[in-house]
Amino acid sequence: MEEPSVALAHPRFRWAWTSIFTKKLAVDCMTHRCTMVETEREKLDACCQYGCDVDLRERDAIEARAGEIRPLLQPEAQSARWFDPEEEVDPDYPSGRVVRTEVFGGGCIFLAHDQRGCAIHRASIEQGWDMRGVKPAICRLFPLSYEDDAIVIADEYPEYSCAHVEGPTLYRITRAALADIFGEALVVAMDAAEAQILGAHRHLPVAR
Repeated sequence: MEEPSVALAHPRFRWAWTSIFTKKLAVDCMTHRCTMVETEREKLDACCQYGCDVDLRERDAIEARAGEIRPLLQPEAQSARWFDPEEEVDPDYPSGRVVRTEVFGGGCIFLAHDQRGCAIHRASIEQGWDMRGVKPAICRLFPLSYEDDAIVIADEYPEYSCAHVEGPTLYRITRAALADIFGEALVVAMDAAEAQILGAHRHLPVAR
């Protein structure tokens, strides 16, 4: 079944799932104690457990920062392979090709350090460099994703406890990242869609 969508006035993305503007997410994933919904077992940083797709340009940028990222990782992860060497064609990505980060110890290899969250993100904060173009865009956008000409929700989103608590909408959580990755024109279009969807919700009859 296709997801209900709203039209976007944007040259690349023509549609967005309407649920992006109503579904919620924990306000701060770094303080949320992640659990898997199906098993109710705690798994911190659950959304990163499978690794992620990385555009080849992002892979090269990560490798260029290896000297700053590697010291944060566990010794075994420092010397391990960070990326699957097999490249896949994916026209949705800027270079048209992606590789996958390796999984290490039950999560993305960049989780293998002494704190929560991504070591790439941590290194950028601690060392004062801009993570844009280095931390994979698909990670910065989660739980949103994109395919063809649509902004969508990642398939795994409902699997995690952060999707089932009160918090900002998925759009509000990811709005800054959408603007940064795809440009201000996209958030102008998404803001208009948000107003349309939320206005429609306000005018729905109350169920009795």
